[in-house]
Amino acid sequence: MILPIYTYGQPVLRKETEEIDATYPNLKEIIQNMWDTLAKSHGVGLAAPQVGLPIRMAIIDLDCISEEEPQYAGYKRTFINPYIEEVDESELDTQEEGCLSLPGLSEKVTRPTRIRVTYQDENFQEHDEWVDGFLARVMQHEFDHLDGVVYTDHLKGLRRQLMAPKLKQLVKGQFHADYKVKPLKK
Repeated sequence: MILPIYTYGQPVLRKETEEIDATYPNLKEIIQNMWDTLAKSHGVGLAAPQVGLPIRMAIIDLDCISEEEPQYAGYKRTFINPYIEEVDESELDTQEEGCLSLPGLSEKVTRPTRIRVTYQDENFQEHDEWVDGFLARVMQHEFDHLDGVVYTDHLKGLRRQLMAPKLKQLVKGQFHADYKVKPLKK
């Protein structure tokens, strides 16, 4: 089932999420619904708060960019209770980021290129790994959602000021999205 994506201004996007375990109600169905929603919206990642759930879970699909980035062929993962444990600050990279919860907007964001993450997969198997490159960026973006952070929070100075009126438009529901959304106001 395609779920609506909660847009900027929705309180759930600013809440810190709660860890879950295998007894979480309808978990397999929720995960499948998130995959269906991500596919329909043509994104590369989706965090549970973006579909209105204050739980510590996200999905990432980089297979969709595998023509340009062959190393991501077949990369589709579910991350339950993920955390960024270490950040290698020795190399930073600035790239354009967008977000399904901020339709129509994008901005350059600087992030570390290498991080160590821990998480459980959909079978609750534990993982502890270092990741780098574009995957590290996407993980940081999605895992930020689990702590109530959106990418615009990383902007500074003039760039942050220039984004403010656009964010106000989102809160007022003044935007267009090619996928199902749940804005704060309509």
